[in-house]
Formats: sequence, structure tokens, C-alpha cells
Amino acid sequence: QVCTQLCRRPCYCPWVPPRCPRGSPLVLDGCGCCKICARRLGEPCDFLHVCDQSQGLVCDYSSASAGTGATCNFEDDEEGCEVNGRVYRDGEVFQPSCKIQCQCLDGGFNCIPLCQEDVRLPTPDCPYPRRVEIPGKCCPEWICEAQDQHLLRDARAASPLLRFPCQEWGTEWSACSATCGVGFATRVSNQNRYCRLETQRRLCMVRPCPALPAAFPAVS
Repeated sequence: QVCTQLCRRPCYCPWVPPRCPRGSPLVLDGCGCCKICARRLGEPCDFLHVCDQSQGLVCDYSSASAGTGATCNFEDDEEGCEVNGRVYRDGEVFQPSCKIQCQCLDGGFNCIPLCQEDVRLPTPDCPYPRRVEIPGKCCPEWICEAQDQHLLRDARAASPLLRFPCQEWGTEWSACSATCGVGFATRVSNQNRYCRLETQRRLCMVRPCPALPAAFPAVS
């Protein structure tokens, strides 16, 4: 009966199909007539405006009785997370880029870096280490810059005629690497003399570690 009331034959569809947001594919509407953008997780839906079944979404009418209308949800009521327009199931592991790997957990996601966050200090054989992006490689690598090149960059940076305005940009400091005692936090920032993105780290301490219990004296 619903199909008879909402679906008209023959189909009357726009000549140009709609442009869908990222992560929302073109699908047939509930009548099987016209191409529409599939509804994503949490978006309103009904008989005509169907959910993205490729992501395991169905139109959930459980909240419609409360007056809020039906929304797209996972068929098995599992919590998921949406990243860059794509929905991942709870527990699913994915890589938004080659530099990080994430896992969907309880509606959010946790990520770990795949590139080493090591810091290279100057040494006699490498007095001016610099981390650069290598074409064809995902993670930046350390190179040893010659002293004359380093001095030339210092001169350019110090010259007011060659300097250019640099808008400061940086991520928030990450959580401390240690749950107790001294650890370190990292961030990516361009707040340096060359206005170049680099990984920075600083010491941090969430709380002191509990003291080990004192050993009992030996009984003679």
C-alpha cells in the first residue's frame, strides 16, 4: 500500500542525477525509479530516501514513535564511526592515510602513527640533521645537511627582505605517553624559524608513579 501511494508510474526523474557528498553513493530510491544519494549514518530516512546498504545501514523506525523521525542505523545496532564520509563498524581497523592506522571503538576511533617519531640530535658526523619528505615514500626521513647549506638557510631566514609572512599552525599536544611518571607528548607545528612543519615533543607527567612497597626486614 505504501508503494502504491508513493510510487508513480512511469517514473519521472531529473535529467541530471544529484551530486552526492563524499561517502554517499548514488542508489535507486525506494520505488526503484530514480537515482538518489544514499543516506548515511544518523541521517533521516523513509521509504523513498533509503540508507546506504553497502555500509550495513537500515532505516531505523524505533525512534519515529518519539516524534524524531526514522534515522539510518546499523542493522545489528552495533556502534560505528564515520571518518571522511565513510562508516566503519565497531572494531574495524582502517588507515585514513599511510602515516596512521586507526580502529573504530564504541562510536569513536583510536589511531597510532605508522611513522617513527624519533628525534635525531646533532652528532660530529651529522651536525645538521633535517627531516624531509622523500618522493615515493610515505614517512619522512632524516638527512645530514651540509654546513654551507645550513648557513645559507640561516642567512635567508635572518634576512628581512627574503622572509615571508607565515601563519602559525599546529596540532594539539597528544596525550602523555606514560600513565605515571615522566613521559612525552608530541605535536606537529610550524612554529619554528623556518616555518616548516615538524614533529615536536615535550616532557609530561600525568601523576607520580606509586612507590614500591618497602621490603620487610629479615627475621633472625
